[in-house]
Amino acid sequence: MPVLLTFGDSNTHGTPPIVDRNEYHRFGPGVRWPTVAQAALGPEWELAEEGLPGRTAQYDDPVMGAHMNGRVGLRIALQTHGPIDVMTLMLGTNDVKTRFASTPPEVVAGVAGLLDVAMSQEYQDRHGGFRILLICPPPVVEVGPIATEFWGGAARSQALPPLYEALARSRGVGFLDAGKVISVSPVDGVHYDEAAHATLGKAVAGAVKALF
Repeated sequence: MPVLLTFGDSNTHGTPPIVDRNEYHRFGPGVRWPTVAQAALGPEWELAEEGLPGRTAQYDDPVMGAHMNGRVGLRIALQTHGPIDVMTLMLGTNDVKTRFASTPPEVVAGVAGLLDVAMSQEYQDRHGGFRILLICPPPVVEVGPIATEFWGGAARSQALPPLYEALARSRGVGFLDAGKVISVSPVDGVHYDEAAHATLGKAVAGAVKALF
C-alpha cells in the first residue's frame, strides 16, 4: 500500500478562512485537500497528514513558539511515519509574515534546506527511497483579521513561484504551483475555502501520479 505524507502548515492542516482568530476550526475528512488527494489517488493509498498551523520553513516563531520551525518538524515526521512513497512539501506562507523580515530568496532558502533533509541518504534509506512534490502556495492577500501579521507579505509571496519552480528543477523533484489552480479566500487572505481544497486536492493527486 503506497503512503502519501503531506507536510505543511495550516492550509495542509485544513484551517478554514479565519473570521475570529480566537476560535479554532478545521475542515473535516473529505474536505481537506490531503484527503481529497488520497481519494483521487485511489483506495490503495494511505495518507499521513502533517499540517501544523503556523509552521514555517525555517524560523522559530517568537509568538507561536520554536516548534513552528519546520526543520525540526520534518525530521519528526520522517521518523514517525514510514515507509512513505511520496511526500508533498508546501510551506512558505508563514515565512512571509512581517515579523520574519524575509526576502523571497530567503524563503526559498528555507524550503531548500527542508528538501535537502528529505533527500538526504539518512531519510531516503530509512524509507527505501521516496519521491517529493514541492508545492508553491498561492500568494497571500492582505485582508481580514490577520492582515497585520502579513503586512508586506503579498509582494513577497507573489515573487515565490518562479523561485520554487527553479528550486524543484535543481533538486530533480516534482513541482506544482498552487496559485495557478486556486486562490486564497478573500475572507482572510491566507486560507482556502472548501472549493479550493477540492480543486487543490485533485491537482495534487494528478501531480503525484505524474511522479511515477
